[in-house]
Amino acid sequence: MKVVSSLKTLKKRDKNCQVIRRNGRVYVINKKNPRFKARQG
Repeated sequence: MKVVSSLKTLKKRDKNCQVIRRNGRVYVINKKNPRFKARQG
């Protein structure tokens, strides 16, 4: 999982990426291809 300051650019990498808020943190998850996981902070 990557930790990045901008998730908007990572969301564009793959069409299955979703931006999700969990416990006050923002995550990008991708169920089809888990290598696109990222967290903001």
